[in-house]
Amino acid sequence: MSKLGNLGARLHRGEVSYDFVGNRKIWYGISILITITAIVGLAVRGLNMGIEFQGGAVFTTPKTSVSVSQAEEYAEAASGHDAIVQQLGNGSLRIQIAGIDTGQADRINQALADDMKVDAEKINAELVGPSWGEQIANKAWQGLGIFLVLVVIYLAIAFEWRMAVAAFVALIHDITITVGIYALVGFEVTPGTVIGLLTILGYSLYDTVVVFDSLKEQTKDITKQTRWTYSDIANRSINSTLVRSINTTVVALLPVAGLLFIGGGVLGAGMLNDISLSLFVGLAAGAYSSIFIATPLVADLKEREPKLKALRKRVLAKRAQGGDQGETPAAGSAAEPFDDEPDDAAHAVVGPRDQPASRTRGRGRPSGKRR
Repeated sequence: MSKLGNLGARLHRGEVSYDFVGNRKIWYGISILITITAIVGLAVRGLNMGIEFQGGAVFTTPKTSVSVSQAEEYAEAASGHDAIVQQLGNGSLRIQIAGIDTGQADRINQALADDMKVDAEKINAELVGPSWGEQIANKAWQGLGIFLVLVVIYLAIAFEWRMAVAAFVALIHDITITVGIYALVGFEVTPGTVIGLLTILGYSLYDTVVVFDSLKEQTKDITKQTRWTYSDIANRSINSTLVRSINTTVVALLPVAGLLFIGGGVLGAGMLNDISLSLFVGLAAGAYSSIFIATPLVADLKEREPKLKALRKRVLAKRAQGGDQGETPAAGSAAEPFDDEPDDAAHAVVGPRDQPASRTRGRGRPSGKRR
């Protein structure tokens, strides 16, 4: 077995662990700092909206020897607006200019033909009206809002409202960071960007639900014992699925990184950047939020419940008493659960669950038949 696979097995069995939940204030602070940076970038620089959202024109020239930088100068001089120029595989150029109407497009088309020494009729011009772009933007926001509402409803039904709130916060965290990165680097926001956002939100939600499902299973009848707090079990759930989360994230990031850094950066296929950047940043942020934000936040919310707050006090008091005798159990450790609990607590599905049942049932009882 590989070292990573061996580590994953040991994490799953609880033989080793890292206290993610106990250090949650650190993760909250890091997330708040990143989120504030993203919001400041969004407020100062704003988003570079594509013509699909603000209207404009796209001119596709025939094969030409004019360079991209020269074409940008010609387009900006003819239109008075910033232009985005991309070289296509057949040697032609795609010139995108936002914020112009039909009358301006005809004039710009002729000016480009004169400057680039090509026939004006061979330049293909596609116009996008501002009203259509506004309609597309509204539909995108509506789709995103409907997605978030359905997610909250599903999680509230499948799990509980606290988990739904934690997942919602994690999703907003991912959206904010991704949009902030777009503002900071100045990449164009297109319908492909919206598709990428919805894709990474679904991926982030999947990763979060995996941990929540493990947490729900392991915290059944948690109040019937006094060895583990809710935070202990939440931490164990993260550790038991950690390697799986890392593996799936790395496998998903590799092809996206190829699109972003090789396709968009090295090969110059700029049209790939709009979707690949949202996927790359969103996948990384989604993996982070699933581990460091969503589950620790659930533990915070759950331990505000009176019964779990009382359980935590009993567990900590028992550990303090056991500590005087050198028997304090470590949170998330692999010790047998309930070896010092009464028989009616042995059915609680909490903590490590891979020990033979006979070791629990046999303590303090004669090996012979009961009378």
